[in-house]
Amino acid sequence: MYPNPAVAYAPPSPSAPPAYGNVPGYEDFMGGGAGGFVPPPAPLHPVPSPDAQPEQPDWNIPSLSEDEARNAFVEFASSNCCYSDAPAKDGVITNMQSFNTYRYRLETFTESRTTEWKTEPYTGQKVDAGPQPAPPPWAIHVQIPEMFKDHEDNVKVPNTSAVKPCHICNATGKSPCESCNGSGKKKCTSCSGSGRRLEESCDTCSGTGNESCMACFGHGTEECKTCQGKKQLEMFINLKVEWKNNLEDYVAQQASGINTDNLTSVTGKRLFQDEQYMVYPVFGFPDPNLSQASERMVREHQSNFAQTARIHKQKHTIELIPITKVNYKWKDNSHVFYVFGNESRVSADDYPATCCCCSIM
Repeated sequence: MYPNPAVAYAPPSPSAPPAYGNVPGYEDFMGGGAGGFVPPPAPLHPVPSPDAQPEQPDWNIPSLSEDEARNAFVEFASSNCCYSDAPAKDGVITNMQSFNTYRYRLETFTESRTTEWKTEPYTGQKVDAGPQPAPPPWAIHVQIPEMFKDHEDNVKVPNTSAVKPCHICNATGKSPCESCNGSGKKKCTSCSGSGRRLEESCDTCSGTGNESCMACFGHGTEECKTCQGKKQLEMFINLKVEWKNNLEDYVAQQASGINTDNLTSVTGKRLFQDEQYMVYPVFGFPDPNLSQASERMVREHQSNFAQTARIHKQKHTIELIPITKVNYKWKDNSHVFYVFGNESRVSADDYPATCCCCSIM
C-alpha cells in the first residue's frame, strides 16, 4: 500500500478583502466596495428650440434614364465572355420602374461612467490617499475620443489610492500551486500512480506512485497571482469611462424582385445628413414610413440614453440604393434586368444569349 501525496505546504487561508473606506462624494455608489453606475449630470447644452430646426432638403430623386440603363446593360454583357451583347444592344426596352430602397440611420454618441474598487501589486508607486478630497466622478477630465467610435478608458480617481497587505496570500507572496493543489507531488506518469511497472517497483517514482510536481518543482507553492509576490497591494477607486455609438437602422421595404444579396456589393447615395447635439426627426420624406421611423427613433434615443449617459452628439443619415427594374423584348420574348447601386451594377438572371457551356448565375 502506497501513501497519498503528502502536503508539503500549508498556506494560510485567504483573509477577507481589505476594508473599503468611505470616500467623500462616492458614498452613494461605492457601498460594500462593489462600485456602480454614476448618474450623468445635467446636459451640457440646452435642448434645441423648435425654431432652430435645420432646413429640410429637396427630396426629389432623379430616375435612371433609358440610355443609362442600356449602357449599363451593354457593359454587363460585354464583361461576360460567354454572353452575346446582341440582346443588350438590340433589345427593345418596354418599361422601366424605380424601386429605390432607403436606409435611415440614427447614431447617438454617449458617455457613461462607473466606479469600482481595484487593486494592483504594490511596487513602490506613489499613493495619494489623504486629507485632500477625491474629485466627483463627472468632474474628472477625460479626453473625448473620436466621435461615433466605441472607446473605453480607465482612470485612477485621484486621492483614493492606499497600500494594503495582500488579502489573498495574507502578505506571504505565495499561494498553493494550482497544478498539484499545494502538495508538491503528482501522480507518477510512468506507472499511473500504482507504484509498479511490469510487476516490478516503478523506477521513476521508486514505488511511491508519486513524483515531484514540475510546475512548482515540488515546493507546493507558486507566486501569488494577485500581488505577484509583492505581498502588498495598491487599492484605489477606478473610474471606467465608456463611450458608445448607439446605432439603429431602418430599411424601407422594396418589392422589385431583385435578390437582396446583390445589394450588399454596392454603395448607396447619401441623400441627407445632419449632425448636432440633438437632431430633429426627418419630415416631408416621400416615404412616410421612413419619416415615422425617424420620429420614433429620435424620440426614443433622446429619452432613453439621457437617463443613463451623457449624450455628446447625434447624427442621422438617409441613403438611397437606386434599383431600376427594366423590362425588354428580344426576339419576341420578354425579359427583365435590374440596374442598382451607385456603381450601376446589372443583374440579369434570364439573359437570353449565352453559350451552351455557360450556366447563368
